Amino acid sequence: MKPRNVYFLGAILAVQVLCAFFFVGNILSSVIGFAPINWQVSEIIEIGAALGLVLGIILGAVMLRRVLRSNNLMEAKLRAASGAFAELLEERFVDWGLTPAERDVALFSIKGFSTADIATMRKTSEGTVKAQTNAIYRKAGVTGRPQLLSLFIEDLLDSGDLTQPTGK
Repeated sequence: MKPRNVYFLGAILAVQVLCAFFFVGNILSSVIGFAPINWQVSEIIEIGAALGLVLGIILGAVMLRRVLRSNNLMEAKLRAASGAFAELLEERFVDWGLTPAERDVALFSIKGFSTADIATMRKTSEGTVKAQTNAIYRKAGVTGRPQLLSLFIEDLLDSGDLTQPTGK
């Protein structure tokens, strides 16, 4: 959040706290029967406090709208990055000439599944999955899972898809 917005929200909160203290104090003074100021001045202060609360509501709504708009923009960027990542995966898999089985294993590996988990999901042996991962690493020109994942992260960051605003 921008520092200007933080100060703005702080000011709104301070006004609302002062208004709340006034109204609570006014109610307590009525209950106790203590009236330190005359009623005309009290009415003017009440009008000011009520206006302060209304202003707080309006400004709170404006800030909420800004936050929601920013959230929608971030979600659009995340969807674009997710789509770009999926496209990048497919493009690299084609470039490397991966078989359908190797594509599945590569995708599960990138998602962080263990060899045993991949074997269970694909209903194959761990030896088969290990052979497929070795073929994937050879075709991709890497020595292991971390390097495989870093290829995609570097490509995605280099393409600028995470930092460019979307037209959505």
